[in-house]
Amino acid sequence: VLNETDPAIDNKAVERVVFCTGKVYYDLLEEREAAQQNSVKIVRLEQLYPFPKDTVEAILSETPEAEIVWCQEEPRNMGSWTFVRDYFEDVMAEAGISSQRLIYAGRPEAASPATGSASRHKKEQQTLVNDALKLSQ
Repeated sequence: VLNETDPAIDNKAVERVVFCTGKVYYDLLEEREAAQQNSVKIVRLEQLYPFPKDTVEAILSETPEAEIVWCQEEPRNMGSWTFVRDYFEDVMAEAGISSQRLIYAGRPEAASPATGSASRHKKEQQTLVNDALKLSQ
C-alpha cells in the first residue's frame, strides 16, 4: 500500500480518498495536480491478496469523514472491483468511516475489456478520472 506522498494534501482537509491500482494512478495524479485539488487523497493498492486490512484501516482512520472511492480502468464487471468491495466495506465499518458504501469510479459493465476505439477509450478514461476526483465533466 502506497499512501499519499504529496505534502500539500492535509488529512484535515481531505473530502475524498481514492484507492486504485496500476497505471490509472498516474492519470489521477496528473488531473488532480492540474485541477489543484488538495481535498482528494490518492492511495495505491499494489497488493490485493492477502488484503492489507490493517494498513488500509490505518489510512482510512486518518480521514473518517471522507468519501471512499475505488477507481479502476477495467469495466465494472472486470478488474478488482468485485473482489475489493467487500473487504473495503468491512474495513470502512471497522475504521468508523461515516460513509457506509464504497464508491465505484470506472468504466460501466461491458462484454469486452477494451472499446476498440481510441477516441472512445480516451473519453471513458477522462470520465472515470473525473468521477474519481469528483470533477465536473
